[in-house]
Amino acid sequence: MMNTRTTCPYCGVGCGVVATVTDDGVSVAGDRAHPANAGRLCVKGAALGETTGLAGRLLAPQMDDQTVSWQTALDAAGERLNAIIREFGPQAVAFYASGQLLTEDYYAANKLMKGFIGAANIDTNSRLCMSSAVTGYKRAFGADVVPCSYEDIEKSDLLVLVGSNAAWTHPVLYQRIVQAKQDNPALKVVVIDPRVTATCAIADLHLPLAPGSDAGLFVGLLNMIATGNHSLCDFDEGEAALIAAREWTPEAVATFCALPRDVVTTFYDWFITAPRAMTLFTMGINQSASGSDKCNAIINVHLASGKFARPGCGPFSLTGQPNAMGGREVGGLATQLAAHMNFEAADIARLARFWQTERLAQTPGLMAVELFEAIGRGEVKAVWIMGTNPAVSLPDSHAVCTALAACPLVIVSEVVAETDTSRYAHIRFPALVWGEKNGTVTNSERRISRQRAFLPPPGEAKADWWIIAQVARRLGFGDAFGWQHPHEVFSEHAALSGFENNGTRAFDISELAGLTREQWDRLEPYQWTVAPAALQRGWRPAGRLRTVPVSPVRAVAQPTSRYPLLLNTGRIRDQWHTMTRTGTVARLMQHIAEPVVDICPADADRFALGEGDLAHLSSPRGVMVARVRIQPGQRQGELFTPMHWNHCFARQGKVNALVAPVCDPYSGQPESKQTAVRITALQPGWQGELYAREMPDLPADLYWVRKATESALHFTLAGNSDAVAWLTAWCQTQGWQMQSASAGTVRNLLAWHNGQLMLGWWSDTRLPAIAHDIIVQAFITAPATAQARHNLLAGRAAASSPSPGRTVCSCYSIGENAIRAAIATGCDSTAALGNTLRCGTNCGSCLPELKALLSEAAN
Repeated sequence: MMNTRTTCPYCGVGCGVVATVTDDGVSVAGDRAHPANAGRLCVKGAALGETTGLAGRLLAPQMDDQTVSWQTALDAAGERLNAIIREFGPQAVAFYASGQLLTEDYYAANKLMKGFIGAANIDTNSRLCMSSAVTGYKRAFGADVVPCSYEDIEKSDLLVLVGSNAAWTHPVLYQRIVQAKQDNPALKVVVIDPRVTATCAIADLHLPLAPGSDAGLFVGLLNMIATGNHSLCDFDEGEAALIAAREWTPEAVATFCALPRDVVTTFYDWFITAPRAMTLFTMGINQSASGSDKCNAIINVHLASGKFARPGCGPFSLTGQPNAMGGREVGGLATQLAAHMNFEAADIARLARFWQTERLAQTPGLMAVELFEAIGRGEVKAVWIMGTNPAVSLPDSHAVCTALAACPLVIVSEVVAETDTSRYAHIRFPALVWGEKNGTVTNSERRISRQRAFLPPPGEAKADWWIIAQVARRLGFGDAFGWQHPHEVFSEHAALSGFENNGTRAFDISELAGLTREQWDRLEPYQWTVAPAALQRGWRPAGRLRTVPVSPVRAVAQPTSRYPLLLNTGRIRDQWHTMTRTGTVARLMQHIAEPVVDICPADADRFALGEGDLAHLSSPRGVMVARVRIQPGQRQGELFTPMHWNHCFARQGKVNALVAPVCDPYSGQPESKQTAVRITALQPGWQGELYAREMPDLPADLYWVRKATESALHFTLAGNSDAVAWLTAWCQTQGWQMQSASAGTVRNLLAWHNGQLMLGWWSDTRLPAIAHDIIVQAFITAPATAQARHNLLAGRAAASSPSPGRTVCSCYSIGENAIRAAIATGCDSTAALGNTLRCGTNCGSCLPELKALLSEAAN
């Protein structure tokens, strides 16, 4: 048995984990010694061991869909890139990286693109989640500095969560807030979000404001702060910021935000009178055409009130990815240089001296959305995509796919063989994944942690930094990319942070540059410091902080008669990004297993939609299909749907097919939170559940969703053609024995071979409620009795085994029916439910839902 301390590869909380390898596989537990999580893990982190299998992995280089040697693939990449650069210049080449990369990988990619190819066309999927926060911090402080730490949570008097469903997107941090509130009942929590989310379970005040109106709320707060004789004269543009805020009275804010005036003034009073306050914000703020201004509206109120650079205070951007911060440190965004340097003459000259290059990019490059638009126009002729899936995650995904399909050279570094993006690749490089990687990541609070390898590289998979260095050598830059180990890359990165710095740049980890390989291997979590005195003066040339004048505007997308609803997009609790890892884990599919659309009861009535119906959503850009969930906490006129599903997991499940590529002019971050759409009921002739050891080719006209199970392939289907006839014909070609049953609109089918269950099909006009656990088990151990087979054909459990219902607790697979039954027998608290069923006792992600079920039962 081997234990390895490493770091979770999911959200920006940056939890430490202990991975244990045995003959039975990999298990994962929280690292109690890691300051980010002190042993806590969310359900995704706890399931990491279940993602380490090799099914679906890309294990060898491929070129034009043929497996080739590393030398052949690398030589081809170098030759094709060189040919494009010779003919069209370096601006015809681009890299698109990921917050999933380790810092060492990111550093190598940025160095090659900006330093030696000579163009700044390297951007990252981090552009989609936190680039507005980067812009906001740089405008206010003169540096990309997150001025808070997690420990500030316990020291605060008021926590404001805005545009953040932290209970689902940053669960471990949310549980820390829950604990802080339990330890200090005087701590107030305000949640600002158009929806009633799981995070609202701990809110003392919820402001369900109109979508995109956040800037008005905070500009009004700035006006109230200034009205209380607080001075803005200590900040650059302080007077201009105040003038911009003067018209934003509580009445004006209430109208703009569609909130009651007394709710607005209560929030203002709490913020102004709190000795210490923190605002935690994420995608709901950043993903906006005015996201940078929203960030600065938040920062402004902290500067004006003096609630920054003190314990328990400050504007705290929560990053979405494990190494978005590391990417910012190495210059992974097209608009910055390495080590937090900028495209300014002195920084350009300094970086050129350090890298010893005469080819350094002189101007910013193309940001994510405009980069793929340039590919579509034929201006960028080669793109290397590393560890991300832009065909799903970027807005206007159909246009992105069209651009990639026409691009002369698409190189993809990936861990799995099939993604929406990799289908367009001419060259595929097999990369290492979590558990195999060795390097560092930086979390939301500036804490650098080690990701350590505990599994051998499978097949021919290689580290991203190694792949980049090999291509660099073939481009003629081998002397600058001669690293033999990731420790050497990290040492160079750390040394650069202190090069000609002398306190002029906030980011400086040069004290780590001299670590030996052994010391680097043993490196404990390290938080790079931001001294309060330095933060109070900032890093702007004027030597003063800046308040940015903000004029609130509404979202670009607005309802019309043709598209009368506003669609909000976001994440769900148990899935991660485009599901490359989490979509294959059975227990992470138990909570929400397919694309869903949340709609309020009034709108459901208006559009003739019922709970569990399939709905067709459309915008001028595209279409998607999702299953209806009627949610009283959804504002009227608005919808919500997750962003995770893609063509590998669902037909017409991509929400970004609907979203327009409208971006913030300063940060380049797209407005993913508001899209005008219409919704109509989709009424197929039947819906069904298909389980099989081998899957038949699905007819092209079917709606389908792929779901992970532990024993069989599982698809939820809907359509109008005769499914039983199609399945029967296919089973006959396999030589399988069949059982069938029909009653009214019900059509069920089982197929057997040599005593093994090969296929099961259950259908009706609506999606049938069947005993999934019993079916999954039947593919492992065939039913032994005639009655058990009869029950299986009916899709039901034995009378002694009632259905647990919709899964609420994924850690222990506890269903809603079991929880309701426990409540009915006397469990009157989450603690009592935990003692009886264990739900809520592991990661805590399900606690808000447990509280909601308890509240429902009490009423």
